[in-house]
Formats: sequence, C-alpha cells, structure tokens
Amino acid sequence: MTTTAGSDVDRFEPPHKLIALGLQHVLVMYAGAVAVPLIIGRALKLSPEQVAVLINADLLACGIATLIQSVGLPGVGIRLPVMMGVTFASVGPMLAMAANPGVGLLGIYGAVIVAGIFGFLVAPFVSRLLPLFPPVVTGTIILVIGISLMRVGINWAGGGLPNLTRVVDGQTMSFANPNYGALDGLAIALFVLVLILAITRFAKGFFANVAVLLGIIVGSGLAALLGRMSFDKFNAAPWFGLVLPFQFGVPTFDVVASLTMCLVMIVVMIESTGMFLALGEMTGKTVDQAALTRGLRADGLGTLIGGVFNTFPYTSFSQNVGLVGVTGVKSRWVTATGGLIMIALGLVPKLAALVEAVPVVVLGGAGLVMFGMVAATGARILSHADFAGNRFNLYVVAISVGFGMIPLVAPNFFSKLPHALHPLLESGILLAAIVSVLLNLFFNGVGSAEAAREGASASAAAAEHA
Repeated sequence: MTTTAGSDVDRFEPPHKLIALGLQHVLVMYAGAVAVPLIIGRALKLSPEQVAVLINADLLACGIATLIQSVGLPGVGIRLPVMMGVTFASVGPMLAMAANPGVGLLGIYGAVIVAGIFGFLVAPFVSRLLPLFPPVVTGTIILVIGISLMRVGINWAGGGLPNLTRVVDGQTMSFANPNYGALDGLAIALFVLVLILAITRFAKGFFANVAVLLGIIVGSGLAALLGRMSFDKFNAAPWFGLVLPFQFGVPTFDVVASLTMCLVMIVVMIESTGMFLALGEMTGKTVDQAALTRGLRADGLGTLIGGVFNTFPYTSFSQNVGLVGVTGVKSRWVTATGGLIMIALGLVPKLAALVEAVPVVVLGGAGLVMFGMVAATGARILSHADFAGNRFNLYVVAISVGFGMIPLVAPNFFSKLPHALHPLLESGILLAAIVSVLLNLFFNGVGSAEAAREGASASAAAAEHA
C-alpha cells in the first residue's frame, strides 16, 4: 500500500516510538534552546536562581510553541514536524537593550510582546511573497541554511565555542576555550558520527529511525567513562519548578526597543519561510500561501507567549529540519511529543539538568550529519532548476551563496555600517534570501514560464521522494 505525503505527516506512531523519536528531537535542539537565556541572564547579571527561572520558562514556552506549530490551532500552525526555539537573531539587539538602563529585562519582555503581536498580524502579508521563491531561490536559501548550521556542528564537535566570555568586575572578558579541539573530545565526536552512520547503514526500521538518539546515548556513556560528562547540576537541581507569567514583573514598553524587535521578527519570518519550504520538500507536502500564513502566525504567537512567560522570540529550529531528513520520519506528532517533553523539562528542572549534561562534543558528531542533510536538501532542490537552458540561474546561486557566507567568514565585514542595520546584516540566511529573490526578479521576473517549469519539476520530484 502506497502512503501519501499527507498521511506520513499525520501518521501516529506507537507511544514508545513517539517518545523515543520526540526525545531525539529534544536532545538535538536543547543546547541551542537554553543558550539564549544563559547569554541574556549573564548580561543582565541575574543570580543563578533567576537564570534557572529563565531556562525553565524557555523550555516551557518552547514546548507550548512547538505544540501550536505542529498540532495547530484554528488558522495557526504549519502542521509539519517543527520544533520551536529562541532565535539567535534576537541576541544582539537584546544585549544592547540589556545594557540600556532605560530598557532592561522588563523592557525586553515588552518588546518581545510587541514583536509577537506584530508577527501575528503581518503573517498574511509576508506569506504573499511565496511566488518570489521558485526552486532556484528556495534551493539556494536552504543550501545556505545548511552551510550556516555546519559552523554550529563543527564548534560542537570541537567542544563549544573557541572563545568564551566571562563577566569580571562588570567587564565582559574574552578568553580561549581550553577544551576546544581536545583530542578526546574530537574522538568522541568522531565515534558518534561513525556510530550514527553505521546504524543508518545496517539497522532496519525503528532502530534506523533513532540512529541519532542511539548515537547520543552511547556517545554520552563514552564521555562519562572518559570524565567528559558531569552530573553535578543534575544532583543539585530541584525536582519541580513553577513557571508563572510575568514572574519578573510587569513588562515596560520602549518604542525604539519594540521597533528593533519587530525588525528581528521580520528576519525570523524570512528565515522561517526557508525552513518551512525545506520541510515541505522533505515531507513531500506542499507549503502553499495558506499553510505559510499559519506557520508564520505560530511564530508570532510563540513569541507573544515567550514575552508573557519570561522568555524571548521564537522561531522554527533549523537543527531539527536536518533531523527529519536524516531519519525520514515525517510525522508531526513526533515533534508534538517533543513539545510535551520540553514542557516536562521546564516543570521538572532535574530532568532538564540531565539532558543538559550531554556534552556538546557528543552533539557535534550528530550535528555534522543533520546539518549536512539540510545543505543536501538545498542541493537537491537546485537540481530541479534549469541551469542548462537558463544561464542566469547560475548567477542567482553564485552571488547569493557568496552574500550568505559573509557573516560566517568575515563577522566584522559590516561593522562600519549603522548599528540599527546589524539585525539584518548578521544573518547569512537573510542576506542569501534577499539577494536571491532580487537577482531572480532581475533575471527571470515574477511568475515566468521558467519558474513555472522549475516549480512543476520540483513538485514532481518531491512527490517521487515522498
């Protein structure tokens, strides 16, 4: 019996499979999910107890936003296998707000609430841009997403960031990460990578689908034996943590901060469009204007919930898009289960501390597989663009990828430009999206016969792979 793409996306798995597959998604995104609360909490010089509240609130809001996106509400939610997490595009602007005594944490929350409402309201207008994303544009954006994520996976495999920061006497100091590139860490990452590939190659059925989870579990065991995994935070964490709305106080609303966060929301929505189109390609389910509107509304609603529950703007996590490609599991109920696990982690800090104990070198071995899969999906979409009959498409891809690489290879490239533009210029994904759309308009126009042929070819290929 042949299953349709729609049935694959809506398929219920047995509970034990849902839990294992959902946990796999959670482990992949956890490090990124808690990074932003840690960064902002330290910048605001919050106490360890207050930072713990930020993390618990973040995990809870991650879970709620994921359920909204995967399961859906009337008119809200893409209903694809999506995990939601705090966007890193908001870090720079929020650090600037944190340094402004007139804004602070409550001003950040006010700006996040305004941005969430803004995102929800403008979602239908942003979704109308879908005709500007033929396969040559979509494939380029997804390729850049995968390449951008590889930096994350490589740093994970290396042991975190090569340079760390610490606040000393009110000053932020930078110092080299002493564990970066350590041979035992590299060996663990390589072991996890090889194990995942071996399971994928030789295992069948359910075990092949949880290759990443098995790799992380075995890799964590090896890390513990080598002394690279600590359970101190697990032992110290309480069993239950209550997360309340407006726990830090009533938000304040600063005009400049709110406008800045709305700009961040536009960045988030453009990046999310690429994620949704990638998932549509992987699952074989068409992402039309109505579906895109629902997905972008969920980004806005998730951000609004983040502001209410003491956390930050939310977006669809690209790390988990790669996991869908690796496992081939397309069910949205898997990520919905992952959302429930995130809620449980937010309410039970001891469980969250156990997940946090997984060393980043273990995640690095898995990250190289998953993030490469995102890039490969972009390349597969590009294979349906007409490069033989339309030489202009080569220019669209070449120049757009070049712009997308600027923040990765030259982080200070735009340092002399106005600071207000940095949220736009620090995202390679957004730069690639803007440049590819503009170049495609310049060379091919909107709704051209060329784009229609490419779209039909890509749709047929997606149905063939579903």
